[in-house]
Amino acid sequence: MYTATPFRPTMRLAAHAPPTPTAIRMPIARAAPNIIVPSLVVVGTIYGVIAYIRGQLRKESETMNRMFSQQNTPEVQESRRKTLLIDTEGDPRKSIYNLLNW
Repeated sequence: MYTATPFRPTMRLAAHAPPTPTAIRMPIARAAPNIIVPSLVVVGTIYGVIAYIRGQLRKESETMNRMFSQQNTPEVQESRRKTLLIDTEGDPRKSIYNLLNW
């Protein structure tokens, strides 16, 4: 035997209820963290990456300066002047083709 089920209203009727005024506008107190916190995270991350790269470049520069200061003795300079013919050809470190020297 088949028994009929009683009528039950569906959610479709309740879904079309007019929105309440608090649901239409988001309060500023809730909107500020949604914008500020991700922005601070992005800015902090970018600053951290830049600071890390800068530190690595500074460390590498100091290492290279120490290496070159050890090689810039008068004996090494005299040998370089003779080998590279600096007196007749010019100093290749000051050439226009040496872009890293600028």
